[in-house]
Amino acid sequence: MSPVKPPAVRRVAIIGGTRIPFARSDGPYATASNQDMLTAVVDGLTERYGLGDPGAVGEVVAGAVLKHSRDFNLARETVLGSKLDARTPAYDIQQACGTGLQAVIAAANKIALGQTESAIAGGADTASDAPLGVNDALRRILLAARRAKSPGGRLKALAGVRPSHLIPDIPRNAEPRTHLSMGEHAAVTARARGISREAQDELAAASHQRLAAAYERGFFQDLVVPFRGLDRDQNLRPGSTPEKLAALKPVFGLDRPGPTMTAGNSTPLTDGAAVVLLASEEWARARGLEPLAYLTAYETAAVDFVRGDVAGGEDGLLMAPAYAVPRMLERAELTLADFDFVEIHEAFASQVLAALAAWEKRGLAPVDRARLNVAGSSLATGHPFAATGARIVATLAKLLAEKGGSGRGLISVCAAGGQGVTAVLERR
Repeated sequence: MSPVKPPAVRRVAIIGGTRIPFARSDGPYATASNQDMLTAVVDGLTERYGLGDPGAVGEVVAGAVLKHSRDFNLARETVLGSKLDARTPAYDIQQACGTGLQAVIAAANKIALGQTESAIAGGADTASDAPLGVNDALRRILLAARRAKSPGGRLKALAGVRPSHLIPDIPRNAEPRTHLSMGEHAAVTARARGISREAQDELAAASHQRLAAAYERGFFQDLVVPFRGLDRDQNLRPGSTPEKLAALKPVFGLDRPGPTMTAGNSTPLTDGAAVVLLASEEWARARGLEPLAYLTAYETAAVDFVRGDVAGGEDGLLMAPAYAVPRMLERAELTLADFDFVEIHEAFASQVLAALAAWEKRGLAPVDRARLNVAGSSLATGHPFAATGARIVATLAKLLAEKGGSGRGLISVCAAGGQGVTAVLERR
Protein backbone atom coordinates (compact mmCIF):
# COMPACT_ATOMS: atom_id res chain seq x y z
CA MET A 1 0.00 0.00 0.00
CA SER A 2 1.36 3.39 -0.98
CA PRO A 3 1.80 5.90 1.85
CA VAL A 4 -0.66 8.77 1.99
CA LYS A 5 0.86 11.87 0.45
CA PRO A 6 1.08 14.66 3.03
CA PRO A 7 -0.98 17.71 2.11
CA ALA A 8 0.67 20.94 1.03
CA VAL A 9 0.55 23.59 3.75
CA ARG A 10 -1.61 26.54 2.71
CA ARG A 11 -1.61 30.15 3.84
CA VAL A 12 -4.31 30.97 6.40
CA ALA A 13 -6.11 34.25 5.79
CA ILE A 14 -7.69 36.41 8.48
CA ILE A 15 -10.81 37.85 6.88
CA GLY A 16 -12.16 39.87 9.80
CA GLY A 17 -13.42 39.77 13.35
CA THR A 18 -16.30 40.82 15.52
CA ARG A 19 -16.64 41.52 19.22
CA ILE A 20 -19.13 43.14 21.52
CA PRO A 21 -18.02 46.08 23.68
CA PHE A 22 -16.37 44.69 26.78
CA ALA A 23 -18.17 45.49 30.06
CA ARG A 24 -17.09 45.55 33.68
CA SER A 25 -18.42 42.60 35.66
CA ASP A 26 -21.79 42.99 37.38
CA GLY A 27 -22.66 45.75 34.95
CA PRO A 28 -24.63 45.83 31.67
CA TYR A 29 -23.98 42.16 30.92
CA ALA A 30 -24.66 40.87 34.44
CA THR A 31 -27.47 38.60 33.19
CA ALA A 32 -25.81 37.61 29.90
CA SER A 33 -24.40 34.09 29.67
CA ASN A 34 -21.32 32.98 27.80
CA GLN A 35 -23.61 31.58 25.13
CA ASP A 36 -25.59 34.84 24.86
CA MET A 37 -22.43 36.83 24.25
CA LEU A 38 -20.77 34.31 21.96
CA THR A 39 -23.94 34.03 19.88
CA ALA A 40 -24.06 37.82 19.53
CA VAL A 41 -20.56 38.00 18.04
CA VAL A 42 -21.05 34.92 15.82
CA ASP A 43 -24.25 36.47 14.46
CA GLY A 44 -22.48 39.78 13.92
CA LEU A 45 -19.75 38.04 11.94
CA THR A 46 -22.32 35.97 10.00
CA GLU A 47 -24.26 39.05 8.94
CA ARG A 48 -21.17 41.06 8.03
CA TYR A 49 -19.67 38.38 5.80
CA GLY A 50 -22.78 36.56 4.58
CA LEU A 51 -22.03 33.26 6.29
CA GLY A 52 -25.58 31.98 6.73
CA ASP A 53 -25.72 29.70 3.68
CA PRO A 54 -25.26 25.93 4.11
CA GLY A 55 -21.64 24.89 4.45
CA ALA A 56 -20.31 28.46 4.46
CA VAL A 57 -18.23 27.84 7.60
CA GLY A 58 -16.36 24.60 8.02
CA GLU A 59 -16.00 24.66 11.79
CA VAL A 60 -16.35 26.80 14.91
CA VAL A 61 -13.73 26.66 17.66
CA ALA A 62 -14.34 28.63 20.85
CA GLY A 63 -14.12 28.45 24.60
CA ALA A 64 -14.63 30.05 27.97
CA VAL A 65 -12.59 29.95 31.15
CA LEU A 66 -15.41 30.45 33.66
CA LYS A 67 -17.91 27.81 32.56
CA HIS A 68 -21.11 26.44 34.03
CA SER A 69 -21.78 22.74 33.59
CA ARG A 70 -24.43 23.80 31.06
CA ASP A 71 -21.59 25.26 28.96
CA PHE A 72 -19.97 21.86 28.41
CA ASN A 73 -20.72 22.11 24.67
CA LEU A 74 -20.59 25.90 24.42
CA ALA A 75 -19.35 26.27 20.84
CA ARG A 76 -21.82 23.80 19.38
CA GLU A 77 -24.78 25.17 21.34
CA THR A 78 -23.82 28.64 20.13
CA VAL A 79 -23.95 27.42 16.53
CA LEU A 80 -27.40 25.92 17.10
CA GLY A 81 -28.66 29.21 18.51
CA SER A 82 -27.00 31.40 15.85
CA LYS A 83 -27.60 32.36 12.23
CA LEU A 84 -25.00 29.85 11.03
CA ASP A 85 -26.02 26.64 9.30
CA ALA A 86 -27.03 24.26 12.11
CA ARG A 87 -24.90 21.54 10.47
CA THR A 88 -21.69 23.45 11.22
CA PRO A 89 -19.51 21.35 13.56
CA ALA A 90 -18.00 23.02 16.61
CA TYR A 91 -15.89 22.21 19.64
CA ASP A 92 -14.65 23.86 22.82
CA ILE A 93 -11.07 24.69 23.77
CA GLN A 94 -9.57 26.22 26.91
CA GLN A 95 -6.11 27.51 27.80
CA ALA A 96 -6.90 30.19 30.37
CA CYS A 97 -6.20 33.68 29.01
CA GLY A 98 -4.66 32.15 25.89
CA THR A 99 -7.95 30.47 24.91
CA GLY A 100 -8.97 32.92 22.16
CA LEU A 101 -5.59 32.84 20.44
CA GLN A 102 -5.26 29.09 20.86
CA ALA A 103 -8.70 28.68 19.25
CA VAL A 104 -7.46 30.71 16.28
CA ILE A 105 -4.36 28.52 16.03
CA ALA A 106 -6.40 25.29 16.21
CA ALA A 107 -8.72 26.46 13.43
CA ALA A 108 -5.80 27.72 11.35
CA ASN A 109 -4.05 24.37 11.49
CA LYS A 110 -7.00 22.61 9.84
CA ILE A 111 -7.21 25.26 7.13
CA ALA A 112 -3.47 25.07 6.52
CA LEU A 113 -3.67 21.29 6.07
CA GLY A 114 -6.66 21.45 3.76
CA GLN A 115 -9.03 19.80 6.24
CA THR A 116 -11.46 22.71 6.06
CA GLU A 117 -11.78 25.91 4.02
CA SER A 118 -13.06 28.33 6.64
CA ALA A 119 -13.55 28.58 10.39
CA ILE A 120 -14.70 30.90 13.14
CA ALA A 121 -12.55 31.01 16.29
CA GLY A 122 -12.64 32.93 19.54
CA GLY A 123 -14.21 32.88 22.96
CA ALA A 124 -16.40 34.45 25.61
CA ASP A 125 -16.23 34.95 29.34
CA THR A 126 -18.44 36.44 32.00
CA ALA A 127 -17.14 37.24 35.45
CA SER A 128 -20.68 38.35 36.38
CA ASP A 129 -22.24 34.92 35.82
CA ALA A 130 -19.43 32.88 37.31
CA PRO A 131 -20.49 29.36 38.35
CA LEU A 132 -21.02 28.77 42.07
CA GLY A 133 -20.14 25.26 43.17
CA VAL A 134 -21.85 23.26 45.87
CA ASN A 135 -19.89 23.41 49.11
CA ASP A 136 -17.54 20.42 48.92
CA ALA A 137 -18.56 19.09 52.33
CA LEU A 138 -22.22 19.21 51.27
CA ARG A 139 -21.36 17.55 47.96
CA ARG A 140 -19.75 14.63 49.80
CA ILE A 141 -22.80 14.26 52.03
CA LEU A 142 -25.17 14.27 49.04
CA LEU A 143 -23.05 11.65 47.28
CA ALA A 144 -23.05 9.50 50.41
CA ALA A 145 -26.83 9.80 50.58
CA ARG A 146 -27.13 8.76 46.96
CA ARG A 147 -24.97 5.68 47.57
CA ALA A 148 -26.92 4.62 50.66
CA LYS A 149 -28.84 1.36 50.21
CA SER A 150 -31.84 2.20 52.36
CA PRO A 151 -34.01 5.19 53.35
CA GLY A 152 -32.48 5.02 56.81
CA GLY A 153 -29.00 5.20 55.39
CA ARG A 154 -29.91 8.20 53.30
CA LEU A 155 -31.42 10.01 56.30
CA LYS A 156 -28.33 9.22 58.36
CA ALA A 157 -26.08 10.77 55.71
CA LEU A 158 -28.28 13.86 55.33
CA ALA A 159 -28.34 14.36 59.10
CA GLY A 160 -24.73 15.47 58.78
CA VAL A 161 -25.70 18.68 56.91
CA ARG A 162 -24.72 21.81 58.83
CA PRO A 163 -25.54 25.50 58.13
CA SER A 164 -21.91 26.12 57.08
CA HIS A 165 -22.37 23.54 54.31
CA LEU A 166 -24.86 25.85 52.58
CA ILE A 167 -22.15 28.40 51.79
CA PRO A 168 -21.26 27.87 48.08
CA ASP A 169 -17.76 27.50 46.69
CA ILE A 170 -17.11 30.76 44.87
CA PRO A 171 -14.53 30.80 42.03
CA ARG A 172 -11.29 32.40 43.15
CA ASN A 173 -8.68 34.11 41.03
CA ALA A 174 -5.89 32.06 42.55
CA GLU A 175 -3.44 29.48 41.28
CA PRO A 176 -4.27 26.07 42.80
CA ARG A 177 -0.63 25.22 43.53
CA THR A 178 0.42 28.52 45.09
CA HIS A 179 -2.88 29.98 46.33
CA LEU A 180 -1.73 33.36 45.06
CA SER A 181 -3.93 35.44 42.78
CA MET A 182 -2.67 36.45 39.36
CA GLY A 183 -2.26 40.00 40.68
CA GLU A 184 -0.18 38.82 43.62
CA HIS A 185 2.03 36.80 41.29
CA ALA A 186 2.45 39.83 39.04
CA ALA A 187 3.39 41.91 42.08
CA VAL A 188 6.15 39.43 42.93
CA THR A 189 7.52 39.72 39.39
CA ALA A 190 7.24 43.52 39.39
CA ARG A 191 9.18 43.73 42.65
CA ALA A 192 11.84 41.24 41.52
CA ARG A 193 12.41 43.08 38.24
CA GLY A 194 12.23 46.58 39.65
CA ILE A 195 9.21 47.71 37.62
CA SER A 196 8.34 51.21 38.83
CA ARG A 197 4.88 52.57 39.62
CA GLU A 198 5.49 55.50 37.28
CA ALA A 199 6.28 53.25 34.31
CA GLN A 200 3.15 51.17 34.95
CA ASP A 201 0.90 54.22 35.16
CA GLU A 202 2.37 55.67 31.97
CA LEU A 203 1.67 52.46 30.06
CA ALA A 204 -1.87 52.23 31.45
CA ALA A 205 -2.67 55.84 30.56
CA ALA A 206 -1.33 55.33 27.03
CA SER A 207 -3.60 52.28 26.61
CA HIS A 208 -6.71 54.34 27.43
CA GLN A 209 -5.63 57.27 25.29
CA ARG A 210 -4.87 55.07 22.29
CA LEU A 211 -8.12 53.11 22.56
CA ALA A 212 -10.08 56.37 22.78
CA ALA A 213 -8.28 57.73 19.72
CA ALA A 214 -9.02 54.54 17.79
CA TYR A 215 -12.73 54.83 18.58
CA GLU A 216 -12.78 58.50 17.62
CA ARG A 217 -11.33 57.83 14.18
CA GLY A 218 -13.81 55.01 13.54
CA PHE A 219 -11.28 52.18 13.67
CA PHE A 220 -13.67 49.83 15.50
CA GLN A 221 -16.72 50.56 13.36
CA ASP A 222 -16.55 47.20 11.59
CA LEU A 223 -15.06 45.27 14.52
CA VAL A 224 -17.46 46.06 17.39
CA VAL A 225 -21.21 45.34 17.38
CA PRO A 226 -23.42 47.02 20.03
CA PHE A 227 -24.79 44.76 22.74
CA ARG A 228 -27.19 45.43 25.61
CA GLY A 229 -26.91 49.20 25.41
CA LEU A 230 -23.13 49.45 24.99
CA ASP A 231 -21.39 50.59 21.84
CA ARG A 232 -17.95 51.20 23.40
CA ASP A 233 -15.87 49.36 25.97
CA GLN A 234 -17.20 50.32 29.38
CA ASN A 235 -13.79 50.33 31.03
CA LEU A 236 -12.43 53.00 28.67
CA ARG A 237 -11.37 56.20 30.46
CA PRO A 238 -10.34 58.69 27.71
CA GLY A 239 -9.12 61.22 30.25
CA SER A 240 -6.65 58.86 31.92
CA THR A 241 -3.25 60.38 32.64
CA PRO A 242 -0.27 59.16 34.65
CA GLU A 243 -1.01 61.91 37.17
CA LYS A 244 -4.60 60.75 37.72
CA LEU A 245 -3.56 57.11 37.96
CA ALA A 246 -0.86 58.04 40.49
CA ALA A 247 -3.61 58.97 42.97
CA LEU A 248 -4.92 55.38 43.17
CA LYS A 249 -4.00 53.17 46.08
CA PRO A 250 -2.09 49.90 45.49
CA VAL A 251 -4.17 46.72 45.61
CA PHE A 252 -1.56 43.98 45.04
CA GLY A 253 1.73 43.29 46.77
CA LEU A 254 0.62 44.89 50.02
CA ASP A 255 2.60 42.36 52.05
CA ARG A 256 5.86 44.15 51.19
CA PRO A 257 6.99 47.79 51.30
CA GLY A 258 6.51 49.93 48.20
CA PRO A 259 3.63 48.19 46.37
CA THR A 260 3.12 49.53 42.84
CA MET A 261 0.11 47.74 41.35
CA THR A 262 -3.29 49.49 41.44
CA ALA A 263 -6.72 49.01 39.93
CA GLY A 264 -5.68 51.55 37.31
CA ASN A 265 -2.64 49.65 36.03
CA SER A 266 -4.31 46.22 36.29
CA THR A 267 -7.14 44.80 34.19
CA PRO A 268 -10.61 44.69 35.75
CA LEU A 269 -12.90 41.65 35.85
CA THR A 270 -14.72 41.84 32.53
CA ASP A 271 -17.56 40.32 30.50
CA GLY A 272 -17.38 39.99 26.71
CA ALA A 273 -16.89 37.88 23.60
CA ALA A 274 -14.89 38.04 20.36
CA VAL A 275 -14.45 35.88 17.25
CA VAL A 276 -12.33 35.86 14.09
CA LEU A 277 -13.12 34.54 10.59
CA LEU A 278 -10.27 32.48 9.09
CA ALA A 279 -10.15 30.96 5.63
CA SER A 280 -8.05 29.61 2.80
CA GLU A 281 -7.15 32.04 0.05
CA GLU A 282 -9.31 30.04 -2.37
CA TRP A 283 -12.37 30.35 -0.13
CA ALA A 284 -11.84 34.10 0.29
CA ARG A 285 -11.35 34.59 -3.45
CA ALA A 286 -14.52 32.66 -4.30
CA ARG A 287 -16.53 34.93 -1.99
CA GLY A 288 -14.88 38.14 -3.12
CA LEU A 289 -13.37 38.81 0.31
CA GLU A 290 -9.99 40.51 0.73
CA PRO A 291 -7.88 39.06 3.56
CA LEU A 292 -6.72 41.58 6.15
CA ALA A 293 -3.60 39.56 6.97
CA TYR A 294 -2.24 36.03 7.22
CA LEU A 295 -1.36 33.95 10.27
CA THR A 296 2.15 32.72 9.57
CA ALA A 297 3.72 31.52 12.83
CA TYR A 298 2.78 30.66 16.38
CA GLU A 299 4.39 29.28 19.50
CA THR A 300 3.39 28.29 23.03
CA ALA A 301 5.52 27.98 26.15
CA ALA A 302 5.21 27.35 29.88
CA VAL A 303 7.33 28.18 32.93
CA ASP A 304 7.73 26.57 36.34
CA PHE A 305 6.31 29.50 38.27
CA VAL A 306 5.82 27.37 41.40
CA ARG A 307 9.57 27.22 41.90
CA GLY A 308 9.85 30.69 40.41
CA ASP A 309 7.63 33.21 42.16
CA VAL A 310 7.14 31.11 45.26
CA ALA A 311 10.72 29.94 45.73
CA GLY A 312 12.38 33.14 44.52
CA GLY A 313 13.45 31.91 41.10
CA GLU A 314 13.52 33.92 37.88
CA ASP A 315 10.28 32.89 36.21
CA GLY A 316 7.01 34.41 37.35
CA LEU A 317 3.51 33.21 36.54
CA LEU A 318 3.09 35.46 33.50
CA MET A 319 6.57 35.18 32.00
CA ALA A 320 6.14 32.31 29.51
CA PRO A 321 6.08 34.74 26.51
CA ALA A 322 9.68 35.58 27.43
CA TYR A 323 10.51 32.12 26.06
CA ALA A 324 7.82 31.64 23.42
CA VAL A 325 8.58 34.82 21.46
CA PRO A 326 12.37 34.30 21.08
CA ARG A 327 11.77 30.66 20.02
CA MET A 328 9.16 31.68 17.49
CA LEU A 329 11.30 34.46 16.03
CA GLU A 330 14.32 32.18 15.75
CA ARG A 331 12.28 29.57 13.91
CA ALA A 332 10.80 32.20 11.59
CA GLU A 333 14.22 33.87 11.12
CA LEU A 334 12.86 37.22 12.30
CA THR A 335 13.86 39.90 14.80
CA LEU A 336 11.69 42.37 16.70
CA ALA A 337 12.93 45.05 14.31
CA ASP A 338 11.00 43.26 11.54
CA PHE A 339 7.63 44.11 13.10
CA ASP A 340 5.45 47.12 12.37
CA PHE A 341 3.17 46.40 15.31
CA VAL A 342 3.61 44.57 18.61
CA GLU A 343 0.50 43.52 20.54
CA ILE A 344 1.14 42.41 24.11
CA HIS A 345 -1.88 41.45 26.18
CA GLU A 346 -1.94 43.86 29.10
CA ALA A 347 -2.89 41.54 31.93
CA PHE A 348 -1.10 44.09 34.09
CA ALA A 349 1.10 47.01 33.09
CA SER A 350 3.89 45.46 35.15
CA GLN A 351 3.62 42.22 33.17
CA VAL A 352 4.04 44.04 29.83
CA LEU A 353 7.09 45.89 31.13
CA ALA A 354 8.57 42.69 32.57
CA ALA A 355 8.09 40.90 29.24
CA LEU A 356 9.80 43.71 27.32
CA ALA A 357 12.75 43.61 29.73
CA ALA A 358 12.96 39.81 29.51
CA TRP A 359 13.07 39.89 25.70
CA GLU A 360 15.95 42.35 25.82
CA LYS A 361 17.73 40.16 28.36
CA ARG A 362 17.42 37.26 25.91
CA GLY A 363 19.05 39.27 23.15
CA LEU A 364 16.05 40.78 21.36
CA ALA A 365 16.05 44.41 20.32
CA PRO A 366 14.05 46.93 22.38
CA VAL A 367 10.45 47.38 21.23
CA ASP A 368 9.65 50.82 19.83
CA ARG A 369 6.84 52.03 22.12
CA ALA A 370 5.24 53.80 19.16
CA ARG A 371 4.53 50.33 17.73
CA LEU A 372 3.27 48.80 20.97
CA ASN A 373 -0.50 48.31 21.42
CA VAL A 374 -1.19 51.25 19.12
CA ALA A 375 -5.00 50.95 19.37
CA GLY A 376 -5.05 50.29 23.11
CA SER A 377 -5.23 46.92 24.79
CA SER A 378 -6.55 45.06 27.82
CA LEU A 379 -5.91 47.75 30.44
CA ALA A 380 -8.35 49.98 28.57
CA THR A 381 -10.70 47.48 26.90
CA GLY A 382 -10.92 45.03 29.76
CA HIS A 383 -10.11 41.34 29.66
CA PRO A 384 -12.84 38.68 29.30
CA PHE A 385 -10.38 35.81 29.60
CA ALA A 386 -11.25 33.66 26.56
CA ALA A 387 -12.16 36.61 24.33
CA THR A 388 -8.92 38.57 24.48
CA GLY A 389 -6.93 36.53 21.96
CA ALA A 390 -9.54 36.91 19.23
CA ARG A 391 -9.86 40.63 20.01
CA ILE A 392 -6.14 41.09 19.51
CA VAL A 393 -6.00 39.04 16.29
CA ALA A 394 -8.81 41.05 14.68
CA THR A 395 -7.36 44.37 15.83
CA LEU A 396 -3.85 43.58 14.61
CA ALA A 397 -5.08 42.22 11.27
CA LYS A 398 -7.00 45.43 10.63
CA LEU A 399 -4.02 47.57 11.65
CA LEU A 400 -1.89 45.75 9.09
CA ALA A 401 -4.54 46.14 6.38
CA GLU A 402 -4.98 49.80 7.22
CA LYS A 403 -1.23 50.36 6.92
CA GLY A 404 -1.32 48.99 3.38
CA GLY A 405 1.44 47.22 1.49
CA SER A 406 3.47 44.59 3.30
CA GLY A 407 3.71 44.48 7.07
CA ARG A 408 4.11 42.26 10.06
CA GLY A 409 2.67 42.12 13.59
CA LEU A 410 3.54 40.18 16.74
CA ILE A 411 1.04 38.90 19.33
CA SER A 412 2.03 37.89 22.87
CA VAL A 413 -0.49 36.60 25.41
CA CYS A 414 0.34 35.40 28.92
CA ALA A 415 -1.96 32.95 30.67
CA ALA A 416 -2.69 31.38 34.04
CA GLY A 417 -0.80 28.23 34.86
CA GLY A 418 2.47 29.85 33.76
CA GLN A 419 1.69 29.63 30.04
CA GLY A 420 2.10 31.87 27.01
CA VAL A 421 0.64 31.85 23.50
CA THR A 422 2.24 33.93 20.74
CA ALA A 423 1.74 34.43 17.01
CA VAL A 424 2.83 36.36 13.93
CA LEU A 425 0.49 38.03 11.42
CA GLU A 426 1.72 39.24 8.02
CA ARG A 427 0.72 41.02 4.84
CA ARG A 428 2.95 40.39 1.85
